[in-house]
Amino acid sequence: MPVPWFLLSLALGRSPVVLSLERLAGPQDAVRCSPGLSCHLWDGDVLCLPGSIVSAPEPVLVPTHLQTELVLRCHQETDCELCVRVVIHLTVHGHWEKPEDEERFGRAADLELEEPRNASLQAQVVLSFQAYPTARCVLLEVQVPAALVQPGQSVGSVVFDCFEAALGAEVRIWSYTQPRYKKELNFTQQLPDCRGLEVRDSIQSCWALPWLNVSADGDDVHLVLEVSEEQHFGLSLYWNQVQGPTKPWWHRNLTGPQTITLNHTDLVPCLCIQVWPLKLDSVRTSICPFRKDPRAYRNLWRATRLQLLHPLGWRLDAPCSLPAEASLCWQALGGGPCQSLVPPLPRENVTVNKALDFPLLKGHPNLCVQVSSWEKVQLQECLWSDSLGPLKDDMLLVETRGPQANRSLCALELSGCTPLLSRASTRAARLGEQLLQDLQSGQCLQLWDDDLGALWACPMDKYIHQRWALVWLACLLFAAVLFLLLLLKKDHVKVWLRLLKEDVRAGVASRGRAALLLYSADNADFERLVGALASALCQLPLRVAVDLWSRRELSAQGALAWFHAQRRQTLQEGGVVVLLFSPGAVALCREWLQDGASATGAHGPHDAFAASLNCVLPDFMQGRAPGRYVGAYFDSLLRRDAVPSLFLAVPVLALPSQLPDFLRALQGPGLSHPGRLADRAEQVSQALQPALGCCVGPLGTPETGREMGLEAGDET
Repeated sequence: MPVPWFLLSLALGRSPVVLSLERLAGPQDAVRCSPGLSCHLWDGDVLCLPGSIVSAPEPVLVPTHLQTELVLRCHQETDCELCVRVVIHLTVHGHWEKPEDEERFGRAADLELEEPRNASLQAQVVLSFQAYPTARCVLLEVQVPAALVQPGQSVGSVVFDCFEAALGAEVRIWSYTQPRYKKELNFTQQLPDCRGLEVRDSIQSCWALPWLNVSADGDDVHLVLEVSEEQHFGLSLYWNQVQGPTKPWWHRNLTGPQTITLNHTDLVPCLCIQVWPLKLDSVRTSICPFRKDPRAYRNLWRATRLQLLHPLGWRLDAPCSLPAEASLCWQALGGGPCQSLVPPLPRENVTVNKALDFPLLKGHPNLCVQVSSWEKVQLQECLWSDSLGPLKDDMLLVETRGPQANRSLCALELSGCTPLLSRASTRAARLGEQLLQDLQSGQCLQLWDDDLGALWACPMDKYIHQRWALVWLACLLFAAVLFLLLLLKKDHVKVWLRLLKEDVRAGVASRGRAALLLYSADNADFERLVGALASALCQLPLRVAVDLWSRRELSAQGALAWFHAQRRQTLQEGGVVVLLFSPGAVALCREWLQDGASATGAHGPHDAFAASLNCVLPDFMQGRAPGRYVGAYFDSLLRRDAVPSLFLAVPVLALPSQLPDFLRALQGPGLSHPGRLADRAEQVSQALQPALGCCVGPLGTPETGREMGLEAGDET
């Protein structure tokens, strides 16, 4: 049964609140003013030339506030036009200048000033009006008697009738004086259309206007056009982008009545609907009903892509303008959150679909771009993933420059920015003098420089080598002594060395490989099954990372930041990312591929799989997945043909039937004896059986792909 779509009365249907407007007779403009003032309207329009601001040597009249009111200008009872009435409030600005020789001449100076101070004030006030395709400027003369002239006090208002405008238009009004003594006032207003005014019987262009209602039924959104049969009208869906021109999406000429069906995945906040009768000079009604819908904002972020451009640029692609900020941050090699850098890229509103440059002298792999919304990181891309290689163990020095050539240096660490010559127990404080010497000798790379400060990246590799040099020397001496002892007792250690060699070949190599396990939390039973699989893989041994064991880090960092850190560490160590497909995971993948399918279940706050798709899907689309990803699914819960074909570029193996091949793909080629691999596969299979028994029957079949688009119903 259709339900309201977030107060659907605010959508394209008739508004429950309509305005009854005052009617003005005749086509002539008019002006009137408050009691005590006199005003006059110049004949005809004037040129809109504000000019520069000049100083006022004595009190003058200036506009301080603008108000508008909608009225009807009627030529006949049923032939009216919408008109904007403007009310200008005036105030006395400035003071009488005090003469320098007032004390010298005493009363004589007061007598000279008495006459101008008792004079009335006169001002020429300009009203500028713009509403595409109309632009007008009118000139009002206002005179205030001397009795009302008090500096800083309001003297009254002037009312102008009126500027004609089209229904639904956006109007802009400016007001200033000639000459101009203050910055001009400006006012912008979106005029209502035929729905919000009691004008359907007075304005002829509203007589044949199609009326729309919006309703939701499950995952579908219906646009219902309430028009008479055989009436022809146009319907257009478009993205109303604040930054740039509108972008048309769908347009049809139809015959009423009609019902248009949209999928909820097509909704974004800037999706607007425009409808009009197919007649000459007909009024077009536009509305954007999804601006405050949470699902529309989720769809917008899923469709948003953050790209790094060569050599030092970035771009955010999105169908709509985003309520988000972008900042530059520094990602340390040891992990942890990316630390925001106030200079050189302060947080600012994002301009979408436009290439932007880093304000940097040099690039560095540890520099990243973050896009945040409501203090939550939504997207992040680092320069290391583009062309600058892996993260480096460099220390970022922040130089702050003050007045009189004063400057300070600190090192950016996880605990904050540490002064180099402080007594803190951090690495930067211990190496403060050496870092200063490196900076002065030109060994640090300058990333940014301006009047406020600079950023420097100083390598730390040599200090690590110096610190461990004595340790390595001691280890070498110990190894030499141990080798001599083994030579003396070689007969007793031959058997032990043979066993050790077999263990090293089979176990140590496999222990050194990392695996990041990604899955969709379909339900509690499936999460227990994933936990059993991860625990069994750790016994092989493998180093397994899964969000089930990292809930505290997920809550602190967020799913997207946690996934970025784990994926980067796994791939840098030569590990593999495991995509564990389930009905929910397949549905999420299809939804992200925009085939119209919807993921089953809601995404929890710790769902790393949903957060990871922003990085996983580009890897597969750009051919970077082979060798880095492995797919798997439980054959009792999902069929192989349900896995999207995009992911078949890497091995996708069934569990537990293909466990030996799965373990071989995780450990790498040639790292285990076939017999031992079969034993380990049997161990994993036995560990999975209790958890598999709890998942009775299929978890569900992913919804079949459904093309994004529109479907017209109730055709005539």
